[in-house]
Amino acid sequence: MHPFLGRLVVNLVLCLISFIAYSSQIFIIWPWYGSVLTVELIKLLLPFNVLVGFLLWNYFLCVFTDPGGVPNGWKPDTHAEGYEVKKLTGAPRFCRMCNNYKPPRAHHCRQCNRCVLRMDHHCPWINNCVGHFNYGYFIRFLFFVDLACSYHIAMVTRRVFYSMNGTYWDEPSTVELVMIIMNYVTCVPVLLAVGGFSLYHFYSLMGNTTTIEGWEKDKISVLVKKGRAHQVKFAYDLGPKRNFQSILGPNPWLWCWPSKAPGTGLHFELSNSEEEFLPTVEMSDESSADESHIPSATSPWTFEDGSLNPALQPSNTALRSANMRYRHQPILGSSLLPPYHPDYKEDDQLDEIPQYSDDDSYDDQKMELGAHIRQGLEGYEVRTETREEMLQKYLQSLGEQPDRYLQYIPQDDQDSDSNEDNIPLAYTMDKKTL
Repeated sequence: MHPFLGRLVVNLVLCLISFIAYSSQIFIIWPWYGSVLTVELIKLLLPFNVLVGFLLWNYFLCVFTDPGGVPNGWKPDTHAEGYEVKKLTGAPRFCRMCNNYKPPRAHHCRQCNRCVLRMDHHCPWINNCVGHFNYGYFIRFLFFVDLACSYHIAMVTRRVFYSMNGTYWDEPSTVELVMIIMNYVTCVPVLLAVGGFSLYHFYSLMGNTTTIEGWEKDKISVLVKKGRAHQVKFAYDLGPKRNFQSILGPNPWLWCWPSKAPGTGLHFELSNSEEEFLPTVEMSDESSADESHIPSATSPWTFEDGSLNPALQPSNTALRSANMRYRHQPILGSSLLPPYHPDYKEDDQLDEIPQYSDDDSYDDQKMELGAHIRQGLEGYEVRTETREEMLQKYLQSLGEQPDRYLQYIPQDDQDSDSNEDNIPLAYTMDKKTL
């Protein structure tokens, strides 16, 4: 996003917050209490303004706090626990865009054009990345938006019910009625959208998971159910309480107070509890295990020397061929070849169903049907011959040219009378009847 557009979005968000927060107090609540400052009015508006103040404070910190970047020349300590490696090579993670090593849970942001520590996502509403040092402010901002919007709707709804049950002098004016409608139109969608977003982030915070890690968990869950990956443990889940402390601070009484995130963002505490490790799921190619008994995956990460060299899985061609074998079993008394095949014989019928094993060569079986085999990066790619290719090969075996068609010209019958062709049909029919 262009810097000007980012600043414009931030100012629009501030205008929306200010409109919802102060238009309701000036044009709805203040006339309702007779435009007089009373104790009841202070009791009603003071908690709301405290929530709005914390909301704006955390939003300011989200926008202007650096989420954290990788120091120049940083290298992982391969002798310590918790450094992440690539699953295929076993080497530490390296960013080719920044030309630097990646700390654990760091990712490259294309909008910011750098690697962000514990990157959650890039938020256009704050024109900044949500990372290690401002994720706590972001969580608090969502929390106070939910509280402030709920308090605002309850306050305005109370005014509406009071006017419905009151006398004629308590009815709202035209300006007050318009502002009530506009406050509902702006506040209710914000509460629904931010509320759903808040529930997702609170759930992720309980598991100490970022948005990017949540997407990778979903991908691994699908691979585990398909038998193409093993289930591994997410090593950053320390339990709900410790997960909240790792983001909001060690003192629960100060979780709502804006405070700096603990740690440096270059190293994170790992869970060493053996009871939390989930069993791996062993799946073979011919296995037909019920997917409902397969537990969901928890993490795609690999640490230290665990699962650095996973077992190679079959190529896509081999998987498709295995599925075709078991889906399309031949029928007893039928032929493996179609009737239009040159080698088809009526007497060549199956007496028993052939059994294929994994050791059988897939390309040898396909060669019997005249297939073209090409060895690619993922194994042998097989293309079966079409009917047109079979016909051309059959004509070549007979000595004919495939692209030349022989025209059949009927010969005249010498025994028949040539004059009979000129006799009308009606005359011949009358002659036969006589």
